[in-house]
Amino acid sequence: MKRRSLLAGAASLALARPVFAQTRAPTRVLFWHAMNGALGDALNRLIARFNKRQSAVEVVGVFKGGYPETLTAAIAAWRAGQAPHLVQVFDVGTGSMIAAGQAVKDLWQLVRETGAPIRPENYIAAVRGYYSLPDGRMASMPFNSSTAVMWYNQDAFEKAGLDPAKPPATWPELVAAAKVLKAKKVTKYVVTTSWPTWVHFEQFAAIHNLPYASEAGGFKGLDARLLIDAPAFVANLQRLLDMAKAGTFKYAGRDNLPDPVFYSGQAAITFNSSAARGALVKTAKFRFADAYLPYDPNVIKRPINSIIGGASLWTMTAPGRTQQEYEAVAAFLSFLGEPAQDAEWAAATGYVPVTFAGSDLLKRQGFFAKNPGTELPILQLKRLPVTDNSRGIRLGGMPELRVVIEEEWEKALGGQQDAGQALRTAVARGNAVLRNFQRAMGG
Repeated sequence: MKRRSLLAGAASLALARPVFAQTRAPTRVLFWHAMNGALGDALNRLIARFNKRQSAVEVVGVFKGGYPETLTAAIAAWRAGQAPHLVQVFDVGTGSMIAAGQAVKDLWQLVRETGAPIRPENYIAAVRGYYSLPDGRMASMPFNSSTAVMWYNQDAFEKAGLDPAKPPATWPELVAAAKVLKAKKVTKYVVTTSWPTWVHFEQFAAIHNLPYASEAGGFKGLDARLLIDAPAFVANLQRLLDMAKAGTFKYAGRDNLPDPVFYSGQAAITFNSSAARGALVKTAKFRFADAYLPYDPNVIKRPINSIIGGASLWTMTAPGRTQQEYEAVAAFLSFLGEPAQDAEWAAATGYVPVTFAGSDLLKRQGFFAKNPGTELPILQLKRLPVTDNSRGIRLGGMPELRVVIEEEWEKALGGQQDAGQALRTAVARGNAVLRNFQRAMGG
Protein backbone atom coordinates (compact mmCIF):
# COMPACT_ATOMS: atom_id res chain seq x y z
CA MET A 1 0.00 0.00 0.00
CA LYS A 2 1.41 3.34 -0.98
CA ARG A 3 2.10 5.88 1.73
CA ARG A 4 0.21 8.63 -0.07
CA SER A 5 -2.86 6.41 -0.36
CA LEU A 6 -3.13 5.87 3.39
CA LEU A 7 -2.70 9.51 4.26
CA ALA A 8 -5.18 10.53 1.61
CA GLY A 9 -7.69 8.03 2.91
CA ALA A 10 -7.36 8.89 6.59
CA ALA A 11 -6.28 12.50 6.72
CA SER A 12 -8.87 13.72 4.25
CA LEU A 13 -11.38 11.34 5.83
CA ALA A 14 -13.03 10.68 2.50
CA LEU A 15 -11.09 9.71 -0.56
CA ALA A 16 -9.96 6.15 0.04
CA ARG A 17 -12.92 4.66 1.90
CA PRO A 18 -14.16 2.40 -0.92
CA VAL A 19 -10.68 1.06 -1.64
CA PHE A 20 -9.91 0.13 1.97
CA ALA A 21 -13.35 -1.27 2.59
CA GLN A 22 -12.80 -3.71 -0.24
CA THR A 23 -9.13 -4.62 0.04
CA ARG A 24 -8.03 -4.85 3.66
CA ALA A 25 -8.94 -4.35 7.28
CA PRO A 26 -8.22 -0.91 8.75
CA THR A 27 -4.83 -0.23 10.31
CA ARG A 28 -5.24 -0.33 14.09
CA VAL A 29 -3.81 2.45 16.29
CA LEU A 30 -3.63 1.79 20.02
CA PHE A 31 -3.93 5.03 21.97
CA TRP A 32 -3.27 5.05 25.74
CA HIS A 33 -4.58 8.08 27.58
CA ALA A 34 -5.34 9.48 31.04
CA MET A 35 -8.75 11.02 30.38
CA ASN A 36 -11.67 9.68 32.42
CA GLY A 37 -15.12 10.94 33.32
CA ALA A 38 -16.40 13.81 31.20
CA LEU A 39 -12.97 14.30 29.66
CA GLY A 40 -12.86 10.66 28.63
CA ASP A 41 -16.31 10.96 27.10
CA ALA A 42 -15.23 13.97 25.03
CA LEU A 43 -12.11 12.15 23.84
CA ASN A 44 -14.11 9.05 22.93
CA ARG A 45 -16.41 11.19 20.81
CA LEU A 46 -13.45 12.47 18.82
CA ILE A 47 -12.09 8.96 18.35
CA ALA A 48 -15.50 7.68 17.25
CA ARG A 49 -15.89 10.50 14.73
CA PHE A 50 -12.49 9.79 13.22
CA ASN A 51 -13.23 6.09 12.94
CA LYS A 52 -16.67 6.72 11.42
CA ARG A 53 -15.56 9.19 8.77
CA GLN A 54 -12.95 6.96 7.17
CA SER A 55 -12.16 3.27 6.88
CA ALA A 56 -8.37 3.23 6.54
CA VAL A 57 -7.58 3.53 10.26
CA GLU A 58 -9.21 2.35 13.47
CA VAL A 59 -8.12 4.14 16.64
CA VAL A 60 -8.66 2.25 19.88
CA GLY A 61 -8.55 4.45 22.95
CA VAL A 62 -7.60 2.86 26.27
CA PHE A 63 -7.76 4.64 29.64
CA LYS A 64 -4.62 3.67 31.60
CA GLY A 65 -5.16 5.61 34.81
CA GLY A 66 -3.81 9.01 35.85
CA TYR A 67 -0.92 10.75 34.15
CA PRO A 68 1.86 9.08 36.20
CA GLU A 69 0.31 5.64 35.77
CA THR A 70 -0.10 6.13 32.02
CA LEU A 71 3.51 7.18 31.58
CA THR A 72 4.79 4.30 33.75
CA ALA A 73 2.68 1.80 31.80
CA ALA A 74 3.95 3.11 28.46
CA ILE A 75 7.59 2.85 29.51
CA ALA A 76 7.07 -0.69 30.77
CA ALA A 77 5.27 -1.66 27.56
CA TRP A 78 8.06 -0.26 25.41
CA ARG A 79 10.66 -2.24 27.35
CA ALA A 80 8.56 -5.34 26.70
CA GLY A 81 8.37 -4.52 23.00
CA GLN A 82 4.63 -3.84 23.17
CA ALA A 83 4.33 -0.06 23.32
CA PRO A 84 1.09 1.59 22.18
CA HIS A 85 1.20 3.65 19.00
CA LEU A 86 0.24 6.80 20.87
CA VAL A 87 0.45 7.78 24.53
CA GLN A 88 -0.75 10.89 26.32
CA VAL A 89 2.01 12.28 28.57
CA PHE A 90 1.57 15.14 31.01
CA ASP A 91 3.58 18.32 30.63
CA VAL A 92 6.11 17.54 33.35
CA GLY A 93 6.98 14.28 31.62
CA THR A 94 8.15 16.10 28.49
CA GLY A 95 11.81 16.21 29.47
CA SER A 96 11.84 12.49 30.17
CA MET A 97 10.14 11.69 26.85
CA ILE A 98 12.54 13.84 24.85
CA ALA A 99 15.40 12.00 26.52
CA ALA A 100 13.78 8.63 25.76
CA GLY A 101 15.70 8.25 22.50
CA GLN A 102 14.58 5.37 20.31
CA ALA A 103 11.47 4.73 22.40
CA VAL A 104 9.70 7.58 20.62
CA LYS A 105 9.40 9.01 17.15
CA ASP A 106 9.37 12.79 17.40
CA LEU A 107 6.47 14.57 15.72
CA TRP A 108 8.76 16.41 13.30
CA GLN A 109 10.19 13.08 12.19
CA LEU A 110 6.73 11.55 11.80
CA VAL A 111 5.66 14.52 9.67
CA ARG A 112 8.78 14.30 7.52
CA GLU A 113 8.30 10.60 6.90
CA THR A 114 4.57 10.71 6.19
CA GLY A 115 3.91 14.17 4.79
CA ALA A 116 1.19 14.78 7.38
CA PRO A 117 -0.20 18.35 7.27
CA ILE A 118 0.92 19.28 10.80
CA ARG A 119 2.71 22.65 10.91
CA PRO A 120 4.30 24.24 14.00
CA GLU A 121 3.24 27.72 12.93
CA ASN A 122 -0.42 26.70 13.30
CA TYR A 123 0.00 26.35 17.06
CA ILE A 124 -0.03 29.07 19.70
CA ALA A 125 3.61 29.93 20.42
CA ALA A 126 3.42 29.19 24.14
CA VAL A 127 1.95 25.78 23.34
CA ARG A 128 4.25 24.65 20.55
CA GLY A 129 7.30 25.98 22.38
CA TYR A 130 6.70 23.73 25.37
CA TYR A 131 6.68 20.63 23.19
CA SER A 132 9.45 21.61 20.79
CA LEU A 133 13.18 21.13 20.61
CA PRO A 134 15.42 24.20 20.95
CA ASP A 135 15.52 24.55 17.13
CA GLY A 136 11.73 24.72 16.91
CA ARG A 137 11.03 21.19 15.67
CA MET A 138 8.00 19.76 17.45
CA ALA A 139 8.65 16.66 19.52
CA SER A 140 5.06 15.81 20.40
CA MET A 141 1.54 16.75 19.37
CA PRO A 142 -0.10 19.40 21.57
CA PHE A 143 -3.50 18.21 22.74
CA ASN A 144 -5.07 19.12 26.07
CA SER A 145 -3.53 22.37 27.21
CA SER A 146 -4.44 24.72 30.02
CA THR A 147 -2.70 27.45 31.92
CA ALA A 148 -2.94 28.83 35.44
CA VAL A 149 -5.30 31.70 36.20
CA MET A 150 -6.69 33.43 39.25
CA TRP A 151 -10.27 32.45 40.08
CA TYR A 152 -12.33 34.64 42.38
CA ASN A 153 -15.74 34.60 44.02
CA GLN A 154 -17.65 37.59 42.65
CA ASP A 155 -20.35 37.34 45.31
CA ALA A 156 -17.71 37.53 48.04
CA PHE A 157 -16.13 40.56 46.39
CA GLU A 158 -19.47 42.33 46.20
CA LYS A 159 -20.31 41.56 49.85
CA ALA A 160 -16.92 42.95 50.89
CA GLY A 161 -17.50 46.16 48.95
CA LEU A 162 -14.98 45.29 46.23
CA ASP A 163 -15.81 45.65 42.56
CA PRO A 164 -16.59 42.13 41.27
CA ALA A 165 -15.73 43.26 37.75
CA LYS A 166 -12.24 44.47 38.72
CA PRO A 167 -10.08 41.73 40.24
CA PRO A 168 -6.61 42.67 41.52
CA ALA A 169 -4.04 42.79 38.71
CA THR A 170 -0.86 43.03 40.79
CA TRP A 171 0.35 41.36 43.95
CA PRO A 172 0.15 44.59 46.00
CA GLU A 173 -3.47 44.96 44.86
CA LEU A 174 -4.19 41.34 45.78
CA VAL A 175 -2.69 41.74 49.27
CA ALA A 176 -4.81 44.84 49.79
CA ALA A 177 -7.99 43.13 48.57
CA ALA A 178 -7.26 40.13 50.80
CA LYS A 179 -7.14 42.36 53.86
CA VAL A 180 -10.56 43.81 53.01
CA LEU A 181 -12.04 40.36 52.40
CA LYS A 182 -10.70 39.12 55.73
CA ALA A 183 -12.01 42.14 57.62
CA LYS A 184 -15.49 41.67 56.12
CA LYS A 185 -15.48 37.94 56.96
CA VAL A 186 -17.35 37.03 53.77
CA THR A 187 -15.68 33.61 53.45
CA LYS A 188 -14.03 31.19 55.87
CA TYR A 189 -10.67 31.66 54.13
CA VAL A 190 -9.46 34.43 51.87
CA VAL A 191 -6.80 33.22 49.40
CA THR A 192 -5.76 29.65 48.68
CA THR A 193 -4.02 27.88 45.81
CA SER A 194 -3.97 24.60 43.96
CA TRP A 195 -0.80 23.34 42.26
CA PRO A 196 1.49 25.48 44.47
CA THR A 197 4.76 24.97 42.61
CA TRP A 198 3.25 25.16 39.12
CA VAL A 199 1.53 28.46 39.92
CA HIS A 200 3.87 30.28 42.28
CA PHE A 201 7.21 29.21 40.85
CA GLU A 202 6.89 27.94 37.28
CA GLN A 203 4.17 30.35 36.16
CA PHE A 204 5.62 33.15 38.27
CA ALA A 205 8.94 32.74 36.46
CA ALA A 206 7.29 32.78 33.05
CA ILE A 207 5.12 35.89 33.34
CA HIS A 208 7.95 37.83 35.04
CA ASN A 209 10.55 36.70 32.45
CA LEU A 210 12.70 35.11 35.17
CA PRO A 211 14.90 32.05 34.58
CA TYR A 212 13.53 29.06 36.49
CA ALA A 213 16.65 27.07 35.66
CA SER A 214 19.81 27.57 33.66
CA GLU A 215 20.22 26.29 30.10
CA ALA A 216 17.00 28.08 29.06
CA GLY A 217 15.00 26.16 31.62
CA GLY A 218 16.62 22.92 30.53
CA PHE A 219 15.86 23.31 26.81
CA LYS A 220 19.53 23.66 25.94
CA GLY A 221 21.01 20.84 27.96
CA LEU A 222 20.77 18.27 30.72
CA ASP A 223 23.25 20.17 32.89
CA ALA A 224 20.64 22.74 33.94
CA ARG A 225 20.55 24.03 37.51
CA LEU A 226 17.64 25.52 39.43
CA LEU A 227 17.65 29.28 39.92
CA ILE A 228 14.60 29.69 42.15
CA ASP A 229 16.62 31.00 45.07
CA ALA A 230 16.92 34.35 43.25
CA PRO A 231 15.57 37.42 45.12
CA ALA A 232 12.27 37.67 43.20
CA PHE A 233 11.30 34.07 44.06
CA VAL A 234 12.30 34.55 47.69
CA ALA A 235 10.22 37.72 47.90
CA ASN A 236 7.21 36.00 46.36
CA LEU A 237 7.37 33.07 48.78
CA GLN A 238 7.91 35.42 51.71
CA ARG A 239 4.82 37.36 50.65
CA LEU A 240 2.74 34.18 50.83
CA LEU A 241 4.26 33.27 54.19
CA ASP A 242 3.41 36.74 55.49
CA MET A 243 -0.15 36.39 54.19
CA ALA A 244 -0.46 33.01 55.91
CA LYS A 245 0.69 34.57 59.18
CA ALA A 246 -1.81 37.41 58.72
CA GLY A 247 -4.63 34.95 58.10
CA THR A 248 -5.23 35.93 54.49
CA PHE A 249 -3.65 32.88 52.83
CA LYS A 250 -4.62 29.26 53.43
CA TYR A 251 -2.21 26.54 52.30
CA ALA A 252 -4.47 23.53 51.76
CA GLY A 253 -2.11 20.98 50.27
CA ARG A 254 -0.33 19.95 47.11
CA ASP A 255 -1.46 19.44 43.53
CA ASN A 256 -5.25 19.74 43.21
CA LEU A 257 -6.12 18.76 46.79
CA PRO A 258 -7.15 22.38 47.61
CA ASP A 259 -9.73 22.49 44.78
CA PRO A 260 -12.77 21.88 47.04
CA VAL A 261 -11.86 24.82 49.28
CA PHE A 262 -12.76 27.26 46.50
CA TYR A 263 -15.40 25.15 44.77
CA SER A 264 -17.40 25.00 48.02
CA GLY A 265 -17.24 28.76 48.53
CA GLN A 266 -14.88 28.64 51.52
CA ALA A 267 -12.26 30.88 49.86
CA ALA A 268 -12.69 34.13 47.97
CA ILE A 269 -9.65 33.74 45.70
CA THR A 270 -7.71 30.77 44.43
CA PHE A 271 -5.10 29.96 41.81
CA ASN A 272 -5.80 26.98 39.63
CA SER A 273 -5.86 25.64 36.10
CA SER A 274 -8.04 27.35 33.54
CA ALA A 275 -9.52 23.89 32.98
CA ALA A 276 -11.16 24.14 36.41
CA ARG A 277 -14.01 25.97 34.71
CA GLY A 278 -15.92 22.76 34.02
CA ALA A 279 -15.92 21.74 37.67
CA LEU A 280 -16.92 25.24 38.77
CA VAL A 281 -19.83 25.35 36.34
CA LYS A 282 -21.11 22.08 37.80
CA THR A 283 -20.50 22.69 41.51
CA ALA A 284 -20.17 26.37 42.41
CA LYS A 285 -23.17 27.95 44.14
CA PHE A 286 -21.79 31.45 43.65
CA ARG A 287 -20.84 33.76 40.80
CA PHE A 288 -17.23 33.23 39.79
CA ALA A 289 -14.81 34.58 37.22
CA ASP A 290 -11.25 34.07 36.12
CA ALA A 291 -8.56 36.74 35.94
CA TYR A 292 -4.97 37.06 34.79
CA LEU A 293 -2.30 35.87 37.18
CA PRO A 294 -1.21 38.83 39.32
CA TYR A 295 2.26 40.21 38.72
CA ASP A 296 4.81 42.02 40.86
CA PRO A 297 5.43 45.51 39.43
CA ASN A 298 8.79 45.59 41.20
CA VAL A 299 9.90 42.70 38.97
CA ILE A 300 8.23 43.50 35.63
CA LYS A 301 6.12 46.39 34.40
CA ARG A 302 4.25 44.40 31.77
CA PRO A 303 3.90 40.63 32.28
CA ILE A 304 4.40 38.24 29.38
CA ASN A 305 2.88 34.87 28.58
CA SER A 306 2.15 32.18 31.10
CA ILE A 307 3.08 28.58 30.34
CA ILE A 308 0.88 25.61 29.68
CA GLY A 309 -0.10 22.57 31.65
CA GLY A 310 -1.95 19.51 30.48
CA ALA A 311 -0.50 16.92 28.13
CA SER A 312 0.62 16.11 24.61
CA LEU A 313 0.55 13.00 22.43
CA TRP A 314 3.73 11.02 21.78
CA THR A 315 4.30 8.53 18.99
CA MET A 316 6.01 5.41 20.32
CA THR A 317 8.08 2.79 18.57
CA ALA A 318 7.96 -1.00 18.80
CA PRO A 319 9.73 -3.92 17.11
CA GLY A 320 8.21 -4.63 13.72
CA ARG A 321 6.06 -1.50 13.66
CA THR A 322 5.38 -0.70 10.03
CA GLN A 323 5.42 2.46 7.99
CA GLN A 324 1.72 1.94 7.44
CA GLU A 325 1.12 2.07 11.19
CA TYR A 326 3.06 5.32 11.53
CA GLU A 327 1.05 6.79 8.67
CA ALA A 328 -2.12 5.78 10.48
CA VAL A 329 -0.88 7.58 13.59
CA ALA A 330 -0.07 10.66 11.52
CA ALA A 331 -3.55 10.63 10.00
CA PHE A 332 -5.21 10.61 13.41
CA LEU A 333 -2.96 13.38 14.73
CA SER A 334 -3.71 15.44 11.63
CA PHE A 335 -7.41 14.99 12.35
CA LEU A 336 -7.03 16.17 15.95
CA GLY A 337 -5.18 19.27 14.75
CA GLU A 338 -8.02 20.39 12.49
CA PRO A 339 -9.80 23.57 13.68
CA ALA A 340 -13.17 21.82 14.11
CA GLN A 341 -11.75 19.17 16.43
CA ASP A 342 -9.55 21.61 18.33
CA ALA A 343 -12.48 23.97 18.90
CA GLU A 344 -14.92 21.25 19.92
CA TRP A 345 -12.45 19.71 22.38
CA ALA A 346 -11.81 23.10 23.99
CA ALA A 347 -15.50 23.97 24.22
CA ALA A 348 -16.41 20.60 25.72
CA THR A 349 -13.59 20.34 28.26
CA GLY A 350 -12.42 23.78 29.35
CA TYR A 351 -8.96 23.27 27.89
CA VAL A 352 -7.71 26.03 25.62
CA PRO A 353 -7.66 25.57 21.84
CA VAL A 354 -4.05 24.87 20.92
CA THR A 355 -4.21 26.24 17.36
CA PHE A 356 -4.84 29.76 16.15
CA ALA A 357 -7.51 28.44 13.79
CA GLY A 358 -9.31 26.61 16.58
CA SER A 359 -9.39 29.78 18.66
CA ASP A 360 -10.62 31.81 15.69
CA LEU A 361 -13.38 29.28 15.01
CA LEU A 362 -14.64 29.49 18.58
CA LYS A 363 -14.71 33.27 18.27
CA ARG A 364 -16.67 33.12 15.00
CA GLN A 365 -19.12 30.70 16.59
CA GLY A 366 -19.71 33.16 19.42
CA PHE A 367 -18.43 30.77 22.08
CA PHE A 368 -16.30 33.34 23.88
CA ALA A 369 -19.09 35.93 23.84
CA LYS A 370 -21.58 33.43 25.24
CA ASN A 371 -19.13 32.18 27.87
CA PRO A 372 -17.36 35.20 29.39
CA GLY A 373 -13.87 34.52 30.65
CA THR A 374 -13.20 31.53 28.41
CA GLU A 375 -10.91 33.54 26.14
CA LEU A 376 -8.81 35.00 28.97
CA PRO A 377 -6.45 31.98 29.34
CA ILE A 378 -5.78 32.09 25.59
CA LEU A 379 -5.02 35.81 25.71
CA GLN A 380 -2.68 35.24 28.65
CA LEU A 381 -0.84 32.53 26.72
CA LYS A 382 -0.57 34.80 23.67
CA ARG A 383 1.12 37.69 25.49
CA LEU A 384 4.43 38.51 23.85
CA PRO A 385 7.32 38.24 23.60
CA VAL A 386 7.81 34.54 24.29
CA THR A 387 11.32 34.23 25.73
CA ASP A 388 13.64 31.46 26.91
CA ASN A 389 12.09 32.05 30.32
CA SER A 390 8.46 31.79 29.19
CA ARG A 391 8.48 29.04 26.57
CA GLY A 392 8.30 26.36 29.26
CA ILE A 393 10.49 24.19 31.44
CA ARG A 394 12.33 21.14 30.15
CA LEU A 395 13.81 19.44 33.20
CA GLY A 396 14.11 15.75 33.95
CA GLY A 397 12.44 14.57 37.13
CA MET A 398 9.95 17.44 37.21
CA PRO A 399 7.42 15.64 39.44
CA GLU A 400 10.17 15.01 42.00
CA LEU A 401 11.36 18.61 41.75
CA ARG A 402 7.87 19.83 42.58
CA VAL A 403 7.75 17.61 45.65
CA VAL A 404 11.11 18.96 46.84
CA ILE A 405 9.97 22.57 46.53
CA GLU A 406 6.66 21.90 48.26
CA GLU A 407 8.37 20.08 51.13
CA GLU A 408 10.59 23.08 51.80
CA TRP A 409 7.66 25.47 51.41
CA GLU A 410 5.71 23.48 53.98
CA LYS A 411 8.62 23.62 56.44
CA ALA A 412 8.66 27.40 56.04
CA LEU A 413 4.92 27.56 56.68
CA GLY A 414 5.56 25.59 59.86
CA GLY A 415 8.07 28.16 61.02
CA GLN A 416 11.08 25.89 60.63
CA GLN A 417 12.87 28.20 58.15
CA ASP A 418 12.44 31.48 56.32
CA ALA A 419 11.77 31.84 52.60
CA GLY A 420 15.44 32.28 51.71
CA GLN A 421 16.56 29.15 53.51
CA ALA A 422 13.63 27.17 52.08
CA LEU A 423 14.59 27.99 48.51
CA ARG A 424 18.32 27.55 49.03
CA THR A 425 17.63 24.06 50.34
CA ALA A 426 15.14 23.37 47.54
CA VAL A 427 17.76 24.36 44.96
CA ALA A 428 20.41 22.13 46.52
CA ARG A 429 18.06 19.15 46.71
CA GLY A 430 16.58 19.85 43.30
CA ASN A 431 19.98 20.05 41.64
CA ALA A 432 20.77 16.62 43.07
CA VAL A 433 17.64 15.31 41.32
CA LEU A 434 18.77 16.92 38.07
CA ARG A 435 22.26 15.43 38.31
CA ASN A 436 20.80 11.97 38.93
CA PHE A 437 18.64 12.35 35.83
CA GLN A 438 21.61 13.60 33.82
CA ARG A 439 23.68 10.57 34.81
CA ALA A 440 20.82 8.21 34.02
CA MET A 441 20.60 9.73 30.53
CA GLY A 442 24.35 9.42 30.02
CA GLY A 443 24.83 13.18 30.07
